[in-house]
Amino acid sequence: MQILKSVGAVLAGFITVVVLSVATDFLLESMGVFPPVSSEGLFVAWMLAVALLYRIAYTILGGYVTAKLAPANPMKHVWILAGMGLVGGVLGVVAGWNLSPHWYPIAIAVTAVPCTWLGGWLRTRHLA
Repeated sequence: MQILKSVGAVLAGFITVVVLSVATDFLLESMGVFPPVSSEGLFVAWMLAVALLYRIAYTILGGYVTAKLAPANPMKHVWILAGMGLVGGVLGVVAGWNLSPHWYPIAIAVTAVPCTWLGGWLRTRHLA
């Protein structure tokens, strides 16, 4: 049962980041703030900066959620989530290299670990 709680804690953090990111993208597109996604990519710097900022916030929240739900050793779970974020970020750099300025996918990959760690640390400092 412990392993299921551990897997659930990591998945909950992951789902938090993904669902909030996709929902915010959708909301901003439906409000006309961001253009619809196209195969041509997105090259407007301020839009990418806004997207990076809310993804950073959601990544911190994902780390917090994982640490909160972890049955034991919360930072171990947070590090697993951070590793998943780093792998996903690197894959995003490769897949999205020509879909935006290069700084954006690189920033997503580079911020994955420290932001996830920060979320976990914010949660665990309340436990001490």
